[in-house]
Amino acid sequence: MQLTKNDLAKHYFYKTELIQLCRERRLPTYGTKAELNYYLSCYLDGVPSKEIQPLRTNNRKALTKTDINLDTKLIGEGFTFNEHARLFFANYYHVKKFSFKKEMAIIKRRVETQNQTEYTVRDLIKELENSKKIVNTPEEQTYQWNNFVRDFNQDPASKEFTSRLKVAAILWKFVRESEQPKKYSHALLHQYLQQIQDL
Repeated sequence: MQLTKNDLAKHYFYKTELIQLCRERRLPTYGTKAELNYYLSCYLDGVPSKEIQPLRTNNRKALTKTDINLDTKLIGEGFTFNEHARLFFANYYHVKKFSFKKEMAIIKRRVETQNQTEYTVRDLIKELENSKKIVNTPEEQTYQWNNFVRDFNQDPASKEFTSRLKVAAILWKFVRESEQPKKYSHALLHQYLQQIQDL
């Protein structure tokens, strides 16, 4: 498939599509959507594929709950956001059930990308507690479908539909295939009323 910088900027690609585009160009295929976009962007800027290296490596060794402590390094020791880490954080915060926050994954990927080998679980907790919500990162910008559905559901007019997710998906398909911003707006309900009125 031919691909231009304009295509990459204006078209919404699913992660599987980005992996395929990278594979066809012999680029790294491991990483987040933001990382895959970065590899493709470098390639389209003229950087030879053999010079584009993965921003992070896939570390398959994982620590168990008993291995994790506040001084555990986020990279190089096998720390990953799995059930063992969930149990560690539940114990740390004295809660029955702990849910990972999106910000935690964003911080970990940043630490990996910048090769911050001394960054620990303690540093992660401190950064989460001292910082505001992470926004406007390249990774955050890849959550367009999630943001679209959230904004659709927050529109009081969406409550008129029985199959709200189906309506959101139909509207998203039109937005995704257009050159307009990949965002929900109330005007879409009027623009595509004929396609969604019976749902």
